[in-house]
Amino acid sequence: MDGPTIRFTAPLRVWATERYGDIGYVTIAGEIADAISGHALARRLELGRRRGFGSVKVEAAIGASRWSTSVFPQKSGGWFLPVKKAICRAEDFHTGDDLEIRLDLV
Repeated sequence: MDGPTIRFTAPLRVWATERYGDIGYVTIAGEIADAISGHALARRLELGRRRGFGSVKVEAAIGASRWSTSVFPQKSGGWFLPVKKAICRAEDFHTGDDLEIRLDLV
């Protein structure tokens, strides 16, 4: 079962870590987050279990870059989409830039 394609715009944020350096990410909230949560529930009912950390597999696209990753639920609500350093470099993204994102839910 492949899920819907979701398109949205969100600012790039950076999480500074000692171990891995800066990690780019996008926070997903509102109706977009609700759609991902609905898909996660449907997959859980279909498969009889949830994925690690409650994640949802996605095919992400920003600009000309495409990659396979997962979105992760946040305790405060919504979802967390990591954006690889290689993607940020290739697309010349910087903290605060509004990214036009396409997620194909898998």
